Amino acid sequence: MSKLLCTMVYNFFIALGVIIGGALFGSAAAILCNEKPINMMMIFAEQLKLWAIIVALGGTFPTFEILDLGILKGEFKAVIKQILYILSAFSGAHIGYMILNSLGVHN
Repeated sequence: MSKLLCTMVYNFFIALGVIIGGALFGSAAAILCNEKPINMMMIFAEQLKLWAIIVALGGTFPTFEILDLGILKGEFKAVIKQILYILSAFSGAHIGYMILNSLGVHN
């Protein structure tokens, strides 16, 4: 498998894991705080989406630095790679949210 595809798969599953894991452990904390864990799970999943993408990309600075240099120097191949990485991380975060939503975890 190519390095590009492997990195996209890693980004997808890291973002997916952040959403599902964060929501599950957040709901455990909700039990301790006398909140409804199912409602809090969806709130946490929604709030964690952006952070899941950032975590999957390994921080935002290198990604935006590559995008900036790629556009200024005309290296569109690097820009396309970074966009694919961002899209795969976003997809993982959104799929994680949809999995929780489809399991009947509604407000």
